[in-house]
Amino acid sequence: MGTGLRPARVPSPGRIIRRELEARGWSQSDLAEIMGRPPQAISQIVQGRKQVTAETALQLAAAFGTSEEFWINLETRYRLHRKRQESNQAEIVRKSKLYAAAPVTELLRRQWIHSANSLDELERRVCAFLEIASLDEQPALAANFRQAGHRDPEIAAQVAWVQRIKQLARDQTVGPFDSERTQSALPSLLALARSEQAIAGVPSLLKGLGIHFLVVPHLPHTYLDGATMLSNGHPIVALTLRYNRIDNFWFTLLHEIAHVLARHPARLYLDNLDEPESNDIEAEANQMARDWLIAPGALEGFVLATRPYFSRAKILAFAQRIDRHPGIVLGRLHHEDLVPHKNLRALLVKVRPHLEPWVDNPGPTNDH
Repeated sequence: MGTGLRPARVPSPGRIIRRELEARGWSQSDLAEIMGRPPQAISQIVQGRKQVTAETALQLAAAFGTSEEFWINLETRYRLHRKRQESNQAEIVRKSKLYAAAPVTELLRRQWIHSANSLDELERRVCAFLEIASLDEQPALAANFRQAGHRDPEIAAQVAWVQRIKQLARDQTVGPFDSERTQSALPSLLALARSEQAIAGVPSLLKGLGIHFLVVPHLPHTYLDGATMLSNGHPIVALTLRYNRIDNFWFTLLHEIAHVLARHPARLYLDNLDEPESNDIEAEANQMARDWLIAPGALEGFVLATRPYFSRAKILAFAQRIDRHPGIVLGRLHHEDLVPHKNLRALLVKVRPHLEPWVDNPGPTNDH
C-alpha cells in the first residue's frame, strides 16, 4: 500500500542524461552522434525544453543500456511534478491576493465570515463580505475616520471594519433623523457625561434621534477610534473603544457627532487622508467636541485659578461644577500637558462594561 507521500524533488530526464554522460566521459555532441540526432535536439532534452517521446526513449535505452519504460516513466513523473508545482504556485498567488484584500484570519476568528472547505468558497465568502463581485474590484466605501495620525494603518483591515459597520447598521432600526432635533438634544446627551453608569443611556438616545450607534472593536493595525458614515440617509456613529477610557469615549463620540451636525462630507475611503481639506474637517470636529465637553471659558478660569497644582480634590470639584465626569476633565488636562499623563489615572474609568450589550465582538487586540 502506498504511503501517499510525494518526493520534494523529482529529477528531470535531462539531469539523469547529464549524469550518464559524466559517467561515460561523453559530451552531448557524442550522444547526438550515437543516437543520430541533431546536437540541438539533445541540448533541448537535457535542458527540459523538449520532452522525451517514445522514439527518444527507445534511443536513450539503447545508448545507455536501460529500459525504454525507465525514460518514459521518468519523463511522466517529472512533468507531473512540474504541473503540481505550477498549480501550487497559482494557489499561493490566489491566497496572497485574497489575504491582501481582507484580513481573512481575523474575519474567520470573529466569525464575520464562515470557514470554507476550499479556496474557491473562501474567496466567494470574502467577496460577499466586501460586497464585490471579484477581488479585482474595490469596495464602495465612504467614511470620516478618527484614527492615530502617526500610524501607518493596514487599509484592508480598515475596509473590513467599515464593511462590518455597514452590515450591522442594516439590521438596526432607528427613528427619523433630523439635524436640528439632534442639535437640540445635545444637552440631553451631554447630561449623560456626568457618570460612567449614565453611558448606558447613550445608544438608545442616539437611536431615538435616528442615528445608528455601533461598537465594533478595532482590527489589528487599523488604529481607529471611531467613524461616521451614512446608511439610507441615517448617520452611523461607530466606535472601537480602542482606548477603553471615559475621556476617550466621550471625545470620540462627540467628534463623530460633530461630523454629522457640521454636515462634513464623507471622504472617499481610499483618498489621501493627508489632504488639507481632510485636516480642516478633522480639526473642526475636534474643536466642536472639546467645546461641547468643557466650555472654553470654564476651562480657562479653572486652569488660571488652579495651575500649577491640579490636585484630585480640585479636579473633582470642578467636574461637579460643570456636571462632567472627573475623568473627562483629567483627560483634557492630560491632553493639554497640564497634568503628567501618569498622574491620577484612576479617574479614567473604563466604559466598556456599560456598553457591553452593544459590543459586536469580544477580544479587541491592542495595537496602540
